[in-house]
Amino acid sequence: MKAFVYQGPGKKSLENRTKPEIIAPTDAIVRLSKTTICGTDLHILKGDVASCQPGRILGHEGVGVIESTGAAVSNFKVGDHVLISCISACGKCEFCRKQMFSHCTTGGWILGNTIDGTQAEFVRIPYADTSLYPIPAGADEEALVMLSDILPTGFECGVLNGKVQPGSTIAIVGAGPIGLAALLTAQFYSPAEIIVLDLDDNRLAVARKFGATSTFNSADGKAAEAVMTLTHGRGVDTAIEAVGIPATFELCEQIIGAGGTIANIGVHGTKVDLHLENLWDRNITITTRLVDAVSTPMLLKSVASKKIDPQLLITHRFSLDHILDAYDTFSHAADTHALKVIIEV
Repeated sequence: MKAFVYQGPGKKSLENRTKPEIIAPTDAIVRLSKTTICGTDLHILKGDVASCQPGRILGHEGVGVIESTGAAVSNFKVGDHVLISCISACGKCEFCRKQMFSHCTTGGWILGNTIDGTQAEFVRIPYADTSLYPIPAGADEEALVMLSDILPTGFECGVLNGKVQPGSTIAIVGAGPIGLAALLTAQFYSPAEIIVLDLDDNRLAVARKFGATSTFNSADGKAAEAVMTLTHGRGVDTAIEAVGIPATFELCEQIIGAGGTIANIGVHGTKVDLHLENLWDRNITITTRLVDAVSTPMLLKSVASKKIDPQLLITHRFSLDHILDAYDTFSHAADTHALKVIIEV
């Protein structure tokens, strides 16, 4: 089968690999129909994720059809159309019982990280009964790819952890796909102000289209000042960090108001300074989280009822044969205006 393989920092290739087989009775083999590229995949290619070793097939998102199942799989059968969760959950360990599926002792974020992932023609899914979701008849499979990771991540790590409330003022630092996912799902809670900051004017225009009430280009170094002016010096109730670099986290520290919450989504590969000299007396909460995908069933219903349209996030489409071009397009988003790219398998 064809598969996209991480070869070490800055190195990647499209290769022929052996089709995966059932290893455990709880496994399923899924024939991919559509997958996508995540910002986390770019972090892996930069060498930011030490757990992902060279030779790994990347990808942790996608939809497809069940090709075969292990003897213990009871919720799915061959031929079922399924949504693949980015998180594999045994459903039985201490962390799964707390709904912290990302910390499952034998699962968690393993696809495209510590086991081969979804940017291939076939993928092995451990714990299929608790790591796959049935796709309703007539559903838009492209849109549902956004529910593998990006929408639950933006919602759980940004909106829920950020304690977004009706009438609150929130700022999202980073208008890439994950920041826009947080923007879309934050509107479930009717915040009064949604401020989006980014370096890219095109993405800021998209953010306004998606519901941002104010946007600022942070390239001039005056974004914090602009936010403080807009909020009459109070700062924001919630600051969502959606990039994963020191400058954006420190910007969140500068704009958070007293009693506010900084919710980190970004994957950080280098150290970030925590300015306690400015924050120690301001009743600030800082949250971190890896998505648990506990919100996926709710998001599936929200998409089905058209309360949210993840199709808005898709800008480009490629075949698996052209996945190297897809990575080039996705990694140069400032020039290509890419948000999410769909890979047709």
